[in-house]
Amino acid sequence: MYICVCKAVSDRAVRQAAHSGATSLADLRERLELGTCCGKCACAARELLAEVRTGASAPGEGRA
Repeated sequence: MYICVCKAVSDRAVRQAAHSGATSLADLRERLELGTCCGKCACAARELLAEVRTGASAPGEGRA
């Protein structure tokens, strides 16, 4: 599923970035350019990042 439509960033890419050390929205912006256009993806990206950081899902798992 796309998290950032403007930059075509998927939930899988966000999860991979989190597992590779991204800990904030700023990290995701730097690595994936997520949230650099319209910004509507920021909330969903933060939620997904928090989910991964708390261990709520396994690496590579996508949302249904």
